[in-house]
Amino acid sequence: EAISPSLARTAGRFSLLYGPQNVLAPVRTLAPANMPVSLAEAKAHLRVDHDDHDDLITAQIKAATAWLDGYAGILGRALGTQTARQDCAGFGDHLALPVSPVIAIVSVSYFNAGNVQQTLDAGVHDLFAEARGAYITRRPGQSWPATFRRADAVSITFTAGFGAAADVPEPIRQAILLTVQRLFDGADTEIDVAIDRTVHALIAPYRKGPI
Repeated sequence: EAISPSLARTAGRFSLLYGPQNVLAPVRTLAPANMPVSLAEAKAHLRVDHDDHDDLITAQIKAATAWLDGYAGILGRALGTQTARQDCAGFGDHLALPVSPVIAIVSVSYFNAGNVQQTLDAGVHDLFAEARGAYITRRPGQSWPATFRRADAVSITFTAGFGAAADVPEPIRQAILLTVQRLFDGADTEIDVAIDRTVHALIAPYRKGPI
């Protein structure tokens, strides 16, 4: 069954105004090439000068990064450059991208009225960014095509992130190093509290509000 763009904007559960019923969780399709903090940087921070714990420290870097990075991370931001796909139930005035900073739109595809996937011409839409995040909208004089009735009727593939590891803001990199330190050193209540306060102070300016 086909859904027209006007119906998609106004018909209850087919509204695309950031409604959670209409937008699926984004899926990362290509991870960053490198972690924001290297093994060598973490070892220098920990004052470890041997290789006995390399696997452990690498795992702790990954854990600390995952705590912050991407849609599932507490920042709601992509750190290193990565590719993601956002699926939604149809076109609308604003198609929100819940991971920022968005670098570029790779493609927009949709299932047409016959339930056949098509690629939307790049000249139909524009990318904008505001305080709450990035979104795409149709250009003046353009129109959205009708789509088939399905939860993933429209798929937006995009790249997001600050860039290479060295481009990730230094406060975030320092927060990762401190989290690795906390994991590596083990439990110590007083030190844990101090590190936790410092980490949250470092990342506070980068926490993204809800869309």
